[in-house]
Amino acid sequence: MKNRLISFVIPCYCSAGTIEAVITEIEQNMPLLVQYTWEIILVNDGSPDQGATWAKICALSADHEEVRGYNLSRNFGQHAALMAGLKQSRGDFVVCLDDDGQTPADEASKLLYALEKGADVAYARYQTKQHSMFRNFGTAMNEWMASAMLGKPRELYVSSYFAARRFVVDEMLRYTGAYPYVIGLVLRATRNIVNVDVTHRSRQVGRSGYTLGKLLALWINGFTAFSVKPLRIATLMGAVFALMGFAYGVYTIIKKLLHPELPIVGFSALMTAVVFMGGMMMLMIGLVGEYIGRIYISQNESPQYVIRDTTGESDGIAGS
Repeated sequence: MKNRLISFVIPCYCSAGTIEAVITEIEQNMPLLVQYTWEIILVNDGSPDQGATWAKICALSADHEEVRGYNLSRNFGQHAALMAGLKQSRGDFVVCLDDDGQTPADEASKLLYALEKGADVAYARYQTKQHSMFRNFGTAMNEWMASAMLGKPRELYVSSYFAARRFVVDEMLRYTGAYPYVIGLVLRATRNIVNVDVTHRSRQVGRSGYTLGKLLALWINGFTAFSVKPLRIATLMGAVFALMGFAYGVYTIIKKLLHPELPIVGFSALMTAVVFMGGMMMLMIGLVGEYIGRIYISQNESPQYVIRDTTGESDGIAGS
């Protein structure tokens, strides 16, 4: 029986000090799983470290025939880097993990076992996350958004550490838009998704590349990439405010008819309502503009990513 090929896809960002340990951990543990062969795909997502991360990837590729590296021309974001790696993968199963060692590569067998048992996708679930309060808040917001806007089951925990079958990856790669959002693509392909409990390590080197701006951009992408619910919410809110305004107008007329001697007051309340309604209208117009802008960029065929360099297309597969 031919061994299954496992593709490890790892987006890299300022990880010159950590990625070698991740590769070593994979190579130490995969030989124990004799039913698999494996390849490792490293994607440098425009790291602003004067080429240190790409130099480390090139060195690892030269030392390990199963390692292939791809250098993006600029920082396109983690999800675009993942798509670049998935495009180059050849495995029957694909395992995506982080470059900082916080996602335990030595527990990939748990995810692979879940796929062997029949799951289409297996996401790592952490009992305790060794992230900052800021990152944990960002994760919680992302979970809420995926549930509310994309229909993710509330009991399903999603993370950057997951394994997927080949047909799921192929379906994800059918999306060629400029704004990939991985969990949205996964949910579009299948709902046969399970969680697997693994440990989560504390960061030993450096700090997270996610800033507040990047988290906000990720949330907006999640809101608008695969759902029109925000537009429906805006429509509903508009209807509610219109009804409230109509009801208040009727109340004002009746009050004036019943008590014509009362003076007209309420300038402060009027200004508050005007400012509030104006802000809501601008927010909704901005939301519509976000959708229109994405349509415009997609029509211009803006790429998800651009590969500047590769380390060479070696056909070496470890474990064969």
